[in-house]
Amino acid sequence: MSTQSSINPGTLEVRIGAAQRRRAVAAATIGSALEWYDFIVYSFFAALIGKLFFPSETPNAQLLIGLATFGVGFFMRPLGAILLGIYGDRRGRRAALSLTIALMIVGLLILTFTPTYASIGFIAPVLVVLARLFQGFSAGGEFGATTSYLSEYSVANRRGLYVSWQMSSQFMASLLGALVATIVSKSLSPDAMATIGWRIPFAIGLLIGPVGFYIRRRLEETPIFAAQTRLAQSPLGEAFRGHFRIIASGFGMVVLGTVCVYVLVLFLPGYASRQFHLPQSDALAVTAFMSLVGVVWCVIAGWISDRVGRKPLLLASSIGLVILTYPLFAFLAAAPSIGRLVIIETVFALLVSTFASVSPTMLAELFPTRVRNTGLAVSYNIAVAIFGGFGQFIVAWLIIRTGDVLAPAYYVLAASVVGFIAVLPLKDRTGEALE
Repeated sequence: MSTQSSINPGTLEVRIGAAQRRRAVAAATIGSALEWYDFIVYSFFAALIGKLFFPSETPNAQLLIGLATFGVGFFMRPLGAILLGIYGDRRGRRAALSLTIALMIVGLLILTFTPTYASIGFIAPVLVVLARLFQGFSAGGEFGATTSYLSEYSVANRRGLYVSWQMSSQFMASLLGALVATIVSKSLSPDAMATIGWRIPFAIGLLIGPVGFYIRRRLEETPIFAAQTRLAQSPLGEAFRGHFRIIASGFGMVVLGTVCVYVLVLFLPGYASRQFHLPQSDALAVTAFMSLVGVVWCVIAGWISDRVGRKPLLLASSIGLVILTYPLFAFLAAAPSIGRLVIIETVFALLVSTFASVSPTMLAELFPTRVRNTGLAVSYNIAVAIFGGFGQFIVAWLIIRTGDVLAPAYYVLAASVVGFIAVLPLKDRTGEALE
């Protein structure tokens, strides 16, 4: 008997009460925000960490090394996606969610308490890289598990709204990270930042990490997963054999979302400060504002997608990025100011959060329950590892190499074209029951 024939998704939806759904969404969202918080904070302090842990003769080399170390964690994401994705399709969504945040806590412990290169020599950068590997492996399983959990706990006509909280939680993490980084950088002198200040955001994440683990351990398994009578013997093999086209399209969609988030949200504050000499603390405050826009608009976009469909929003937002990216960067470069930075970040926030919020729902609806976790995790994390983890490094290198301050616009523009093409062949299953 096949899994699909033994499950009546409509019946399972009725069994779940509204209060139970709200608890599930809240728990998954809070845990996801905690999971991504320390990953995002690292990007804000990558240049300083490069200086403290990877001594070099030139500031540019230190910057590139710091950003490369941020990217090292992404090497582990495909491996984490495969192993934790399979784990989630065999042991359940709750088990996968709990394990991912536990591994993230280990990485936080190492990063928070590791002495600098000046204190312990070469062991310091080794430990920092080890922490990034733990964090990368953990994050590799986060997207697939959270998206699967939210999509399977939702009702068909509100799935976009439910799943949108997953991406909204990532913007929450960016908002929290930017706020903490802004407060710390405004409150402490450069010397204090180099000694203890940069560790404070990681310590905060370490304090709240166990809360996320406790919340996830108390989650209930999704009824659709629990009702399966036959699990996939090889989730990875079945995902690639039966759903390769979806994985390939998902890869292209994630290229757009990843490049835009990591360049426009995480890289842009430091870029505006270094290239246009805008105050770093003010640039971080603008990022916090952009993240707040993303938190709210992700949910609105998810709600709209339940009414007009996923595909129209994905195509419209990707076309908007193709048309507006270069003019917005040129607008900032022509007369750099915090006001102009606010304008372009607001436009980017609306376009990026629309695409990033709706695309996970569309992909989740295309994979069957047997391999949903694995399919989502693999398509997402391979793209993130290649185009996201080293996106900031590539853009910084391009600027240094060419002297063109508009280099980030070219990278984002190319990714937007890829995302648009990836959406075109996909079937829109808005409002349909999950398989």
